[in-house]
Amino acid sequence: MSAINAGGITNSLTTGRLPRGTVWMVLIGSWILLGIVFVLVQLAGGTKTFNLVGALFLGTVLFDILIFAISYLVEGVRKAKDRLMTSLVATAFIIAILPLVSLVYTVVLNGLPRMIQPSFFTESMRNVLGSGGGALHAIIGTVEITAFAALISVPIGLLTSIYLVEYGRGALATTITFLVDVMTGIPSIVAGLFAYALFALITGDVGYRSGFGGSVALSVLMIPVVVRSSEEMLKLVPNELREASYALGVPKWLTVLKIVIPTSIAGITTGVTLAIARVIGETAPLLIVVGYTSSVNYNLFHDRMMSLSVFSYTQYAQQGANAADFLNRAWAAALTLILIVMALNLIARLVARIFSPKLGR
Repeated sequence: MSAINAGGITNSLTTGRLPRGTVWMVLIGSWILLGIVFVLVQLAGGTKTFNLVGALFLGTVLFDILIFAISYLVEGVRKAKDRLMTSLVATAFIIAILPLVSLVYTVVLNGLPRMIQPSFFTESMRNVLGSGGGALHAIIGTVEITAFAALISVPIGLLTSIYLVEYGRGALATTITFLVDVMTGIPSIVAGLFAYALFALITGDVGYRSGFGGSVALSVLMIPVVVRSSEEMLKLVPNELREASYALGVPKWLTVLKIVIPTSIAGITTGVTLAIARVIGETAPLLIVVGYTSSVNYNLFHDRMMSLSVFSYTQYAQQGANAADFLNRAWAAALTLILIVMALNLIARLVARIFSPKLGR
C-alpha cells in the first residue's frame, strides 16, 4: 500500500518500517563511534585511562537523536515519537546502571592484577611492610563476623516478622513496627558505639576488641532489614491458604511452619541476602569494636580481627614507602568483597529455586 494517497498527504499508519535489528545496530554503532572518539581524545591528551562511562553515556544520547531522525525519515512522525520515548526510557535505565558499570570496571581494572596472585589468598600481612602479603586474615575475619551476625539476626528478624503478621495486634505491634522503622535509619557508626559500650560495660575493659562485638554491631543493622523484608513476603501469602489449613484442623503455629514460611521462603531468602550484603562492607562499626590486625585470628571471641572492608581502608590510609603495593592490595580487597557479595546472591537464588513451592499442575 502506498504511503502517499492521491492528495499527496502522508498516511503515518502505512509508512515504511525499519528493518528488524535496526535499533540495536544504531545503539551499538553509537557506542562504538563515541568509543573511537574517546580513544582519539585519550591518545591526543596522553592519558592512560579510557573513560568508559563517558563513552556509554554520550553514545546513548547520540542514539536517541539518531533513532528519532532515522525513524522520522522512514516511518513518519508518529512512530518516530514512539521510538524516541522508548529510547529515552532505555537511556534512563542505562544512566541508572552507569555508576555500577563504572564501579565494577574501576575495581576490576585496579584489583584483578593483585588478586590473581595466589599469595593474596594464602598469606596475611604479618611482618609485611612493603610488597607481598595477602588478605587471608581479612577474608577469615569477614566470613566469621558476618556469618555470626546472620546467625543472630535471621532468627530474631524472622520471628519478629512472623509475630507482626500472624499474631501482632494493637499498641505493641504498632510500637514494634515503629521501632523497626527507626532502627532502619540508624547510622552504622552508632551501632558500633552501641556494641562497644555494651561489651565495655559487661567486661569492664575499656579497650575491648573482638569479632563477636563486631557481629553484634552488624546484627543491629541487619535485624530491621530482615524484619521488613520478611514481613512483606509473609503478607504476600494468600489468606486462603491459611484458612484452608485451619479448616483441616491444623493449629496456627503449624500452619505458619508448614504453609506460610515455605510459601514465602524465596522472598525471605532474598531479604536475608540483601541484609547480609548491606552489612558485609561496613567499616566504621568494625573499626570501633573489632579493631584491626595484621595476623590471622580464628577466635571470634578473643582479640582483634581484620575484615576486608577495614583491610581495604587501612591499606589506603596507611600507605608505606611504596604506595603502589598498598593501593593494589586495597583494590584487590574491594574486588574480593564484591565477588563474595555476588556469590551470596547466586547462592540465595539457588536456595530460593530449590525451596520455593512447586506450582506444577
